[in-house]
Amino acid sequence: MDSSASTLVLPPPSVLKTPTEEPVFDISLLQKQPNLPAQFLWPREDTYFAQEQLHDPPVDLKGFLDGDQEATDLAARQIKNACLSHGFFQVINHGVDASVIEAMHRHTDTFFNLHVSKKMALLRKPGALFGYSGAHADRFSSNLPWKETFSFIYEHADGPGHDLVDYITSGLGQDFEEAGRVYQKYCEEMKKLSLVIMELLAISLGVEQLHFREFFQDGCSILRLNNYPPHKEAGLTLGTGPHCDPTSLTILHQDNVGGLEIFLDNKWIAIPPFPDSFVVNIGDTFMALSNGKYKSCLHRAVVNKERVRRSFAFFMNPRDDKTVRPPPNLVRRQEARQYPDFTWSDLREFTQNHYRADANTLQKFVRLARAPRKQRGFYLRCLMCYVKSSFLN
Repeated sequence: MDSSASTLVLPPPSVLKTPTEEPVFDISLLQKQPNLPAQFLWPREDTYFAQEQLHDPPVDLKGFLDGDQEATDLAARQIKNACLSHGFFQVINHGVDASVIEAMHRHTDTFFNLHVSKKMALLRKPGALFGYSGAHADRFSSNLPWKETFSFIYEHADGPGHDLVDYITSGLGQDFEEAGRVYQKYCEEMKKLSLVIMELLAISLGVEQLHFREFFQDGCSILRLNNYPPHKEAGLTLGTGPHCDPTSLTILHQDNVGGLEIFLDNKWIAIPPFPDSFVVNIGDTFMALSNGKYKSCLHRAVVNKERVRRSFAFFMNPRDDKTVRPPPNLVRRQEARQYPDFTWSDLREFTQNHYRADANTLQKFVRLARAPRKQRGFYLRCLMCYVKSSFLN
């Protein structure tokens, strides 16, 4: 594939699972079973807990927000060092009001404490990016994550889009109008913060400061609320399996329970909660935008034996039809383009309908993108055999 803008035409989807009934993640019933249900069991070698913690100092954003050049340079250096190594860093003094975060926790607790029948009113439809999901059992049949999620679409640009307030109240009733407004406000704050981080990423890469900000300004992101219930056999399952985010940038707020781990130097390392901070990580799409210079890191979430863990993940994405291509001056300093042009909608389609995200998502997608069109159907069938043998048997 050449470097000109193009759209990858995928063959008809070959879904990972066609459910015969609506999946239910009824934690009150599951926790009463004497043993962890078989579909939640993961290979033993994948579930041991990290023995070390990542000790990188957090990136202080106050200087950048105040226009302090020396502090901006320091923040950019910290981000560069993290992204060259593992793609994860934490930010403090980010400008997000603590009351917004507190309200998010309050309304998230309320939602996940609802009876399962109430949550199912907002069940995610096959192929959709928004709605409620219990253990992703609508997509997969084994190696299920011990969690439930509630996801929303957030349009960056003003205008008609997915109204969170209407969406929440249409499924849960007018009593949840305030919750919808809180989720909307949180998304607005995450957009502001993500664009700030994009400026610092540009500075750290040595490209024009507003390049990535302008690229993502009119994007379409996803907010996902995660609930990880405790389980006495936590060492046999995972809250989220090992994967790299296919999206561009993830901003995560985790509570004080902990459970996020990254794979670094051939071992799992925990990222402990840091007061009043957000965890930021590079996704596959931004790795392609940096021409592979910055890393999209393998990570997972483990389950706590005694305490529930909750987190909010904001996945930043460009507009569906924008071509993902590194800045020209960045490529000139590299030997060659590492990835072909693609759009976020192409990669999203691939991960939603053809491939379960893991450490090789971008590599497999690029191989498909570079394959002659006549061979793509065959390659996807081979991928499906790989996915099924790895995850679904």
